[in-house]
Amino acid sequence: MAGMREKEPEQPIVILAAMAANFGIAVAKFVAAAITGSSAMISEGIHSLVDTANEGLLLIGLDRSQRSPDAEHPFGYGKELYFWSFIVAIVIFGAGGGVALYEGITHILDPTELEDPFISYIVLGIAFVLEGGSWVIAYRAVSSATAPGTSKITAIRNSKDPSVVTVLLEDSAALAGLLVAGTGIFISHQLGDPRIDGLASVVIGTILAGVAVFLAAEARGLLVGERADPELIGRLREVTEADEEVDAVEDIRSMHMGPDHVVVTLRVRFIDPESDHVARTIERIEGRLRAEDERLSDVTMQPVSRRHEPPSD
Repeated sequence: MAGMREKEPEQPIVILAAMAANFGIAVAKFVAAAITGSSAMISEGIHSLVDTANEGLLLIGLDRSQRSPDAEHPFGYGKELYFWSFIVAIVIFGAGGGVALYEGITHILDPTELEDPFISYIVLGIAFVLEGGSWVIAYRAVSSATAPGTSKITAIRNSKDPSVVTVLLEDSAALAGLLVAGTGIFISHQLGDPRIDGLASVVIGTILAGVAVFLAAEARGLLVGERADPELIGRLREVTEADEEVDAVEDIRSMHMGPDHVVVTLRVRFIDPESDHVARTIERIEGRLRAEDERLSDVTMQPVSRRHEPPSD
């Protein structure tokens, strides 16, 4: 993938760290919301609870995606992770963003007097530290898998592993939500207007909805089928055309069947397509291509006898 290589052992560590942090934070937020009556704290509690459930869904997807190929699924189950990532995006949008928006609008229309915010500030501070720790773990995982000179935004957009990226974006939204919640509670008490607390909840819901839309769009592209990154395709072309029996590579088609599984088909024009050595040449080149990247377990080479010309009108 462009600018990013996933490291599978880091996936469960990142997800489990985020899951543990979010569960503890959710409990603390709901306790604070019950004591203070803060709409923003309720939204934040829902946010953390949804994030906890989402990490569980990602673990399910990660586990199911690692099953071995069988007769029904000869290319394996790698896209299970993409499917569950799409479900996570839907959950974030509906259960996270939707409920937070509803809670905020309800609080604006029917404001409730706020209690002493001291407990909310303590919970938000603790939550920020825990969320920040989870964010650092996810960020380091993305950084370690990012090629030098590639921006993190580019790496995230081009990543074929949604698990770590989802956790990083969830934690980023969580940190932003904590700042919004704290600001909303503070201003509400300073101005004596509880509707501002409800407005903070609406902002939190909007943040979650935006993250969900982005993740859904990324998961959709992966489910439909995305090609390997241009850098990898360029290397495959170089390796193939370096063989003395090859005239040129006319076309390379690829698709990610999972974060660590790329299917590749090459249309290759050989110098002497009638030679008895073509079969051995194909076998030799396919072996070199598989050695180029461990994700290339399925490589197919199609010999063509002449240059492929597009059909005339």
